[in-house]
Formats: sequence, structure tokens, C-alpha cells
Amino acid sequence: QVQLVESGGGLVQAGGSLRLSCATSGRTSNIYAMAWFRQAPGKEREFVASIPRGSGAAYYTDSVKGRFTISRDNAKNTVYLQMTSLKPEDTAAYYCAVAMSLRPLSSSHQAFYDYWGQGTQVTVSS
Repeated sequence: QVQLVESGGGLVQAGGSLRLSCATSGRTSNIYAMAWFRQAPGKEREFVASIPRGSGAAYYTDSVKGRFTISRDNAKNTVYLQMTSLKPEDTAAYYCAVAMSLRPLSSSHQAFYDYWGQGTQVTVSS
């Protein structure tokens, strides 16, 4: 079992920045990859970014490339999402997820992940 707790959400003006954190606990040494998803009201949950726990490149959805950066601190068992140049369309609940093994799926698929956090709200005002 792995537990995830997100923090860092809030209200920010367009053009501003926020950093989300996701602290993990439990069997963290077995984590294969970590990711952020988001869900806006009335919309389906969508992939934002992912990063392997070991070596390997991060992966982003096109709408956040160049604005968001996912990173990890394995010593702290924490994954971050640095968000800059925020837009009103970035408003959503942001969820952290972890995968415990490699699957024959893209890391952008929700089914790739085993555990999820409870979400943190990000609201960007225009």
C-alpha cells in the first residue's frame, strides 16, 4: 500500500505560479512512476505529467509543455508539479498518482496507476 497526500493548491491570478507537492508513504521503494492528473468541473480526468521514479524523462500533455515541470525527490518520497504562466483553463482539482509496476500502457492512461491522492484544488482567475 502507498498513501498519497497532495498540497499546494489555491487561488492564483492568470500568469501566476503555484507548486503542488505530493508526499507518499508506505511501500514507496516499490514505486515505478509518478504522475499528476487534473479534473475540471463537468470534464473527465486528464493526464498532466508523469515521471519515472528511477532514470528516464518526464512526459507532459501538450497544453502544459513549457509551463509546467514535474520533478521528484526520492529521499523525501515526494513528487512536485511546478506550474507557471497559469491560465484560467488550468483550473481543476489536481491529483497525484503512483504506479507500482510497468504496464503495457502509456503512462498517460489512468489505468497505469495503482494509487491516487485525494486531490488539491487549483483555481486561476482571469
